[in-house]
Amino acid sequence: HNLEMKHLPGADPELVLLSHRYEELERIPLSDMTREEINQLVQELGFYRKETPDAPVPEEFRFAPAKSLLTLPPPRAPAADSKTPSEHDNEEHRDL
Repeated sequence: HNLEMKHLPGADPELVLLSHRYEELERIPLSDMTREEINQLVQELGFYRKETPDAPVPEEFRFAPAKSLLTLPPPRAPAADSKTPSEHDNEEHRDL
């Protein structure tokens, strides 16, 4: 909920956090993160994952995430066992 994925050919993947006025708050590079790390990051940022695309969103998550930059977790360093870029290219991100 409140998360939109746009594929930009040739661009490095990144999570761009916007304010409710669509002002850019932060950019978080995702190239060196695994799918599990990205899913954990999105959850830590306060995004809600619906059970199905048409499922209702609980009221407390309707306008989430609504955290200020002061409460956002620090950018995550890549894990020592993170996959190489070529391994990322072959993965599908169906769960994002």
